[in-house]
Amino acid sequence: MATHDDRSRTSGGYSDDGFYSTSGVGGGVHHFDDGTRTIDGDAFGRDTKGFDTSGYTPIADLDDKPATHYDALEDEDDRKPFGWTASADIGLLVLRLALGGAFVMHGLQKVFGLFGGPGIDGFAAYLQSAGFREARILAWVTGVTELGGGALLILGLFTPLAAAGVLGVMANVIALKYKGGFFAPNGVELEAVYAAMAFGVLFAGPGRAAFDYNRSWFRHPLLSGFICLVIAAGATAATLYVFR
Repeated sequence: MATHDDRSRTSGGYSDDGFYSTSGVGGGVHHFDDGTRTIDGDAFGRDTKGFDTSGYTPIADLDDKPATHYDALEDEDDRKPFGWTASADIGLLVLRLALGGAFVMHGLQKVFGLFGGPGIDGFAAYLQSAGFREARILAWVTGVTELGGGALLILGLFTPLAAAGVLGVMANVIALKYKGGFFAPNGVELEAVYAAMAFGVLFAGPGRAAFDYNRSWFRHPLLSGFICLVIAAGATAATLYVFR
């Protein structure tokens, strides 16, 4: 098998004649420039003395760009941090107004007897018939908790404590009223919904449209929610197992 180029050494006849010397010195079909010769022109007769023959492509100045991937991440960290969106704030505001408004009404019924409520005497009589001791004290505690907790939820002030108070009251009502049925009118459907709403506000926080905005418990909703949940559980247990 031939190992040499048998094509014409004279100029012309091949499209790559520019790679061969016209003096008759053959380089073979795979002859390439090994960097030992200086080429002053190309196959098209152009002067290549001013060309960059370093083999590297020039790029733009990178002084103003991050040098590494970590620098790029630091630049991204300088952007505006993520915050609550307006839609979440509006949703939490509506949730607080609905839950707080309902419990303000319940508190007014129990404490002042408004809107067809029993008042303190009537509610204390109901608690005594349900087997609670110190019924009048519990009536005041329950009525004030509902009234004050509802008002604080509306304002978004001391929200974790307010939500925990409402949640504790609803836990007592469910434990007292539950007879094996869940759906209304004889079940605990409404009370369970109120409790779920209070639990959601307890851990989600009041949103930015609140007096609690930027307070310590607002910035740490999980920790404050857990602490207030423990308080609510303790109050519920004391009411059920100490005063009954």
